[in-house]
Amino acid sequence: MANHKSALKRIRANEAKRLRNRYQAKTTRTFIKRLKAATDKVEAMELYKKVSSMLDKLAKKNVIHKNNASNKKSRLAKFVSAIG
Repeated sequence: MANHKSALKRIRANEAKRLRNRYQAKTTRTFIKRLKAATDKVEAMELYKKVSSMLDKLAKKNVIHKNNASNKKSRLAKFVSAIG
């Protein structure tokens, strides 16, 4: 167990950040599933914009790696363009 006041604070802060990151990552995954289930191109384009922004935010906060975000965005863009 931590002995210093600052170490105890770091533990509390890290737990709060972990929960926030987990929530944001899970929400993004849910939106990706919703996008993959979309059949209407207009709806898919709107969802793609939202998902793309969410992925960029996760990458900016180092929740996911920037290349991972870029790869996901690329695949989703390809998927959206293929919707007829």
